[in-house]
Amino acid sequence: MIQALEKFRASEDKITVYHDRSWEQFKHIQKGLEGSPGVRLAFLEGVVEIFMPGQPHEIFKTIIGSLLEAFFLHWRIRVIPTGSVTQEQEGVASAQADESYCFGSVKPIPDLSIEVIFTSGSATKLKRYQALGVPEVWFWEDGLFTLYRLGENGYIRIYKSQIPELAELDFELLTQCVLAGETGWLEAVIRFRDALSKN
Repeated sequence: MIQALEKFRASEDKITVYHDRSWEQFKHIQKGLEGSPGVRLAFLEGVVEIFMPGQPHEIFKTIIGSLLEAFFLHWRIRVIPTGSVTQEQEGVASAQADESYCFGSVKPIPDLSIEVIFTSGSATKLKRYQALGVPEVWFWEDGLFTLYRLGENGYIRIYKSQIPELAELDFELLTQCVLAGETGWLEAVIRFRDALSKN
Protein backbone atom coordinates (compact mmCIF):
# COMPACT_ATOMS: atom_id res chain seq x y z
CA MET A 1 0.00 0.00 0.00
CA ILE A 2 2.77 2.47 0.94
CA GLN A 3 4.79 1.60 -2.19
CA ALA A 4 1.72 2.08 -4.39
CA LEU A 5 1.05 5.48 -2.80
CA GLU A 6 4.68 6.55 -3.31
CA LYS A 7 4.50 5.47 -6.95
CA PHE A 8 1.31 7.48 -7.42
CA ARG A 9 2.86 10.58 -5.85
CA ALA A 10 5.94 10.23 -8.08
CA SER A 11 3.65 10.34 -11.12
CA GLU A 12 2.06 13.66 -10.12
CA ASP A 13 3.27 17.11 -11.16
CA LYS A 14 4.61 19.12 -8.22
CA ILE A 15 4.42 22.93 -8.21
CA THR A 16 5.79 25.30 -5.58
CA VAL A 17 4.92 29.00 -5.87
CA TYR A 18 6.60 31.95 -4.13
CA HIS A 19 5.07 35.44 -4.19
CA ASP A 20 6.64 38.90 -3.81
CA ARG A 21 10.07 37.87 -5.04
CA SER A 22 12.46 40.17 -6.89
CA TRP A 23 14.26 39.26 -10.10
CA GLU A 24 17.49 38.99 -8.06
CA GLN A 25 15.84 36.53 -5.67
CA PHE A 26 14.58 34.52 -8.62
CA LYS A 27 18.08 34.34 -10.11
CA HIS A 28 19.40 33.18 -6.71
CA ILE A 29 16.80 30.38 -6.63
CA GLN A 30 17.68 29.52 -10.24
CA LYS A 31 21.36 29.24 -9.37
CA GLY A 32 20.61 27.11 -6.32
CA LEU A 33 18.67 24.62 -8.46
CA GLU A 34 21.34 24.28 -11.15
CA GLY A 35 22.08 20.62 -11.72
CA SER A 36 18.62 19.50 -10.57
CA PRO A 37 17.39 17.44 -13.54
CA GLY A 38 13.79 17.93 -14.61
CA VAL A 39 13.14 21.01 -12.45
CA ARG A 40 11.68 23.94 -14.40
CA LEU A 41 11.50 27.54 -13.22
CA ALA A 42 9.34 30.48 -14.20
CA PHE A 43 9.05 34.12 -13.18
CA LEU A 44 6.56 36.93 -13.83
CA GLU A 45 5.45 39.95 -11.79
CA GLY A 46 7.19 38.83 -8.60
CA VAL A 47 5.87 35.26 -8.73
CA VAL A 48 8.38 32.40 -8.85
CA GLU A 49 7.13 28.97 -9.91
CA ILE A 50 9.16 25.80 -9.37
CA PHE A 51 7.76 22.90 -11.38
CA MET A 52 8.71 19.22 -11.16
CA PRO A 53 6.87 17.26 -13.87
CA GLY A 54 5.44 13.84 -13.16
CA GLN A 55 5.56 10.79 -15.40
CA PRO A 56 2.28 11.38 -17.34
CA HIS A 57 3.39 14.93 -18.13
CA GLU A 58 6.73 13.72 -19.51
CA ILE A 59 5.07 10.96 -21.53
CA PHE A 60 2.82 13.44 -23.36
CA LYS A 61 5.67 15.95 -23.81
CA THR A 62 7.81 13.25 -25.45
CA ILE A 63 4.98 11.96 -27.67
CA ILE A 64 4.25 15.47 -28.98
CA GLY A 65 7.95 16.05 -29.67
CA SER A 66 8.28 12.70 -31.48
CA LEU A 67 5.30 13.36 -33.74
CA LEU A 68 6.47 16.87 -34.61
CA GLU A 69 9.95 15.53 -35.42
CA ALA A 70 8.32 13.00 -37.78
CA PHE A 71 6.48 15.90 -39.44
CA PHE A 72 9.66 17.97 -39.79
CA LEU A 73 11.56 15.06 -41.30
CA HIS A 74 8.77 14.19 -43.73
CA TRP A 75 8.54 17.76 -45.06
CA ARG A 76 12.31 18.40 -44.72
CA ILE A 77 11.70 21.44 -42.55
CA ARG A 78 14.74 23.31 -41.26
CA VAL A 79 14.04 23.60 -37.56
CA ILE A 80 16.11 23.99 -34.42
CA PRO A 81 14.50 22.03 -31.56
CA THR A 82 15.29 24.00 -28.40
CA GLY A 83 13.38 21.80 -25.92
CA SER A 84 13.08 23.29 -22.43
CA VAL A 85 15.65 26.03 -22.98
CA THR A 86 15.27 28.98 -20.58
CA GLN A 87 13.54 31.91 -22.29
CA GLU A 88 14.18 35.19 -20.48
CA GLN A 89 13.54 38.91 -20.66
CA GLU A 90 15.95 40.35 -18.09
CA GLY A 91 14.13 41.56 -14.99
CA VAL A 92 10.68 40.86 -16.49
CA ALA A 93 9.94 37.21 -17.19
CA SER A 94 11.45 33.75 -17.45
CA ALA A 95 9.97 30.46 -18.67
CA GLN A 96 10.92 26.95 -19.71
CA ALA A 97 8.50 25.35 -22.17
CA ASP A 98 8.07 21.60 -22.45
CA GLU A 99 9.05 21.80 -26.12
CA SER A 100 10.13 24.80 -28.20
CA TYR A 101 11.29 25.36 -31.76
CA CYS A 102 13.03 27.97 -33.90
CA PHE A 103 12.37 27.86 -37.64
CA GLY A 104 15.04 28.79 -40.18
CA SER A 105 17.67 29.93 -37.69
CA VAL A 106 18.31 29.90 -33.97
CA LYS A 107 16.79 32.83 -32.04
CA PRO A 108 16.95 34.02 -28.40
CA ILE A 109 13.18 33.51 -28.13
CA PRO A 110 11.76 30.48 -29.98
CA ASP A 111 9.07 30.84 -32.66
CA LEU A 112 6.94 28.20 -30.95
CA SER A 113 6.57 27.10 -27.33
CA ILE A 114 4.48 24.07 -26.30
CA GLU A 115 3.20 23.35 -22.78
CA VAL A 116 1.58 20.17 -21.44
CA ILE A 117 -0.85 21.14 -18.68
CA PHE A 118 -2.21 18.79 -16.03
CA THR A 119 -2.93 21.50 -13.47
CA SER A 120 -4.51 24.94 -13.89
CA GLY A 121 -2.46 27.94 -14.89
CA SER A 122 -2.71 28.32 -18.67
CA ALA A 123 -3.74 32.01 -18.34
CA THR A 124 -0.67 32.75 -16.19
CA LYS A 125 1.59 30.87 -18.60
CA LEU A 126 0.17 32.85 -21.52
CA LYS A 127 0.91 36.16 -19.75
CA ARG A 128 4.46 34.95 -19.18
CA TYR A 129 4.94 34.10 -22.85
CA GLN A 130 3.44 37.43 -23.87
CA ALA A 131 6.01 39.25 -21.72
CA LEU A 132 8.71 37.21 -23.47
CA GLY A 133 7.28 37.88 -26.93
CA VAL A 134 6.90 34.25 -28.04
CA PRO A 135 5.07 34.41 -31.42
CA GLU A 136 3.06 31.20 -31.03
CA VAL A 137 2.10 29.07 -28.02
CA TRP A 138 0.34 25.71 -27.93
CA PHE A 139 -1.20 24.12 -24.83
CA TRP A 140 -1.98 20.42 -24.58
CA GLU A 141 -4.70 20.07 -21.93
CA ASP A 142 -7.51 17.58 -21.36
CA GLY A 143 -6.71 15.74 -24.59
CA LEU A 144 -6.81 18.80 -26.83
CA PHE A 145 -4.48 21.38 -28.35
CA THR A 146 -5.27 25.08 -27.83
CA LEU A 147 -3.26 27.43 -30.05
CA TYR A 148 -2.48 31.11 -29.55
CA ARG A 149 -0.82 33.67 -31.82
CA LEU A 150 0.71 36.89 -30.50
CA GLY A 151 -0.86 40.01 -32.01
CA GLU A 152 -0.63 43.74 -31.28
CA ASN A 153 -3.03 43.46 -28.33
CA GLY A 154 -1.86 40.14 -26.93
CA TYR A 155 -2.59 36.53 -27.82
CA ILE A 156 -5.53 35.53 -29.95
CA ARG A 157 -6.93 32.03 -30.20
CA ILE A 158 -6.21 30.35 -33.53
CA TYR A 159 -7.22 26.95 -34.89
CA LYS A 160 -4.32 26.33 -37.24
CA SER A 161 -0.67 27.27 -36.82
CA GLN A 162 0.32 30.60 -38.39
CA ILE A 163 3.93 29.42 -38.77
CA PRO A 164 4.43 28.92 -42.54
CA GLU A 165 6.44 25.72 -42.07
CA LEU A 166 3.50 24.17 -40.19
CA ALA A 167 0.81 25.01 -42.76
CA GLU A 168 0.34 21.32 -43.66
CA LEU A 169 0.04 20.11 -40.04
CA ASP A 170 -3.29 18.34 -39.47
CA PHE A 171 -4.20 18.99 -35.83
CA GLU A 172 -7.00 16.44 -35.79
CA LEU A 173 -4.54 13.72 -36.82
CA LEU A 174 -1.88 15.05 -34.43
CA THR A 175 -4.37 15.01 -31.53
CA GLN A 176 -5.49 11.45 -32.29
CA CYS A 177 -1.90 10.23 -32.40
CA VAL A 178 -0.91 12.02 -29.18
CA LEU A 179 -3.82 10.32 -27.39
CA ALA A 180 -2.92 6.93 -28.93
CA GLY A 181 0.71 7.44 -27.93
CA GLU A 182 -0.12 7.38 -24.23
CA THR A 183 -0.43 3.60 -24.43
CA GLY A 184 1.45 2.87 -27.66
CA TRP A 185 4.22 5.29 -28.60
CA LEU A 186 5.55 3.21 -31.51
CA GLU A 187 2.12 2.55 -33.01
CA ALA A 188 1.19 6.26 -32.73
CA VAL A 189 4.35 7.44 -34.51
CA ILE A 190 3.98 4.80 -37.26
CA ARG A 191 0.32 5.77 -37.77
CA PHE A 192 1.29 9.44 -38.00
CA ARG A 193 4.12 8.76 -40.46
CA ASP A 194 1.90 6.54 -42.59
CA ALA A 195 -0.73 9.30 -42.78
CA LEU A 196 1.94 11.83 -43.79
CA SER A 197 3.25 9.56 -46.54
CA LYS A 198 -0.19 9.63 -48.21
CA ASN A 199 0.15 13.41 -48.76
